Amino acid sequence: MKYNLNTNKNIKFFYFICLSILSISINQYYGYIGVFPIDSFLFFDSGYRTLNGFFPFKDYWTPTGPLLDIIQAFFFKIFGISWFSYVLHASIFNFLIVVATFNTLIKFNLNTHYCFFYALLTSITAYPISGTPFIDHHSSILSLLALFSFILSLKTKSNFYWFLTPILLGLAFLSKQTPAGYIGLIIAFFSLIYFIHNFNMEKILFFLTGSVSIITCFILFLLINKIPFLSFYEQYILFPLNIGEGRFRHLIFPIEFNRIFLRFKLIHLSQLVLIIIIFKNISKNIKYLKNEEFFILTSIITTSLALIFHQIVTLNQKFIFFIIPILLGFSHIFFIKNFTNKIYIIYLLIFLGVGSTIYNKFNYVDNRKFMELANVNLKKSVNAISLDSRLKNLEWINPAYPNNPEKEIEYIKNSIKFIKGDSRKKMIITEYQFISSLMANHVYSPSRTYRQNGASHPLKGDKQFETYKSFFINQIIKNDIKIIYTIKPLDSYIYSSILDENCVQENKINEILNSHLILDCDILIN
Repeated sequence: MKYNLNTNKNIKFFYFICLSILSISINQYYGYIGVFPIDSFLFFDSGYRTLNGFFPFKDYWTPTGPLLDIIQAFFFKIFGISWFSYVLHASIFNFLIVVATFNTLIKFNLNTHYCFFYALLTSITAYPISGTPFIDHHSSILSLLALFSFILSLKTKSNFYWFLTPILLGLAFLSKQTPAGYIGLIIAFFSLIYFIHNFNMEKILFFLTGSVSIITCFILFLLINKIPFLSFYEQYILFPLNIGEGRFRHLIFPIEFNRIFLRFKLIHLSQLVLIIIIFKNISKNIKYLKNEEFFILTSIITTSLALIFHQIVTLNQKFIFFIIPILLGFSHIFFIKNFTNKIYIIYLLIFLGVGSTIYNKFNYVDNRKFMELANVNLKKSVNAISLDSRLKNLEWINPAYPNNPEKEIEYIKNSIKFIKGDSRKKMIITEYQFISSLMANHVYSPSRTYRQNGASHPLKGDKQFETYKSFFINQIIKNDIKIIYTIKPLDSYIYSSILDENCVQENKINEILNSHLILDCDILIN
């Protein structure tokens, strides 16, 4: 018996090491293939700014993900400012969801070999679809970790998991409001129902202590860095609510079978066993509704539905398919528990896991579809070391310049050279959110990123536009900005509704770079 126990521990440790290496290395590989500027560089400059004492909400407008700026600043501090440390940030989160999946399935007593199998499939399709830090991935992964913690609190009876769950939810929310908000409501609802039927003051206190701990830490972060709570509320709560309200009306309704069910059929199939088990047990005994297994299964199923809802509303390329092997792992566990002598179902689960992973790898990961590179010949990419040594080995190819990445790099190099030669206090507005980190002197930017659809900052006519307008102008005045540089595809329309045309003098520098000399910042429109 002792020999078997030690052998099992050795196998678990071996699999843990394998998963650690694979989950990090596979994301490091894909994180170097291609760029989609508005997404690929989302946290490069903002991480650099945070490292140098410029914080979200106070020094630049951001409606999402302050946690990612802080984490990226940490990675830059430890590993240096480079593409390697930038991608490593995402790779570590790929490692977290993979290892958490492995350990959670083990705690539900699934055979170690199967735990390794489902975790391995997760590593291939979780973060590699993006490769670089992205808000939806962070929020989804941390939310799933919170779900794991919640169901383990029910499974193991451990108070530690009740304490950990709200902390993980808080971190997920500070990565992006959704899907963390949806999954947080799911966990809170099932926790409430569970405690109504299984009142335990000690567990409730641990849950509340975890909640108070994460809230206290965030408030201290705001206070220490002198970030006004009102700025956080306006940028992170009010503005995203306005965006979400419009998207909810137009993207969810009318409810269509094809859009909600057929598009995500593999996810629905992977949790079908769990749904059948719930109805089977309820039909046998209505008291099953109070059973811990019921809370576990329904929280898993509703979380997957929340991720589907989030995927539809965000308009991103599909990235949530990495939950398929996770759902299959739980289906495997509870099928064995509730059924006997139907081993072919297990074979079907394994087949679905392998088939869906191969399909998603070839259709989303390999061709970099998430980065709009599906129709681009990736072999035409060039090593970005020619742009800067900190981007060494990044295979640069952008869907905006699919046939001539060298030309794009040359434009960027010339623009950087020109901006570097300007000693005045300057502001830069660009989708290439890595340029500021290449400058010897700090270059200001009023927003973390810029999206023409109004998702990054309010446009004229939005409820929060006047707030953003005041923020933009205040950044110019506070930092004594003398000139604004814009790099195409962004141009003067970014600020044209904020500053009167008489306030700036525009000048074309090269094919993509324009300068906007500030003449009188007291002259505003409206």
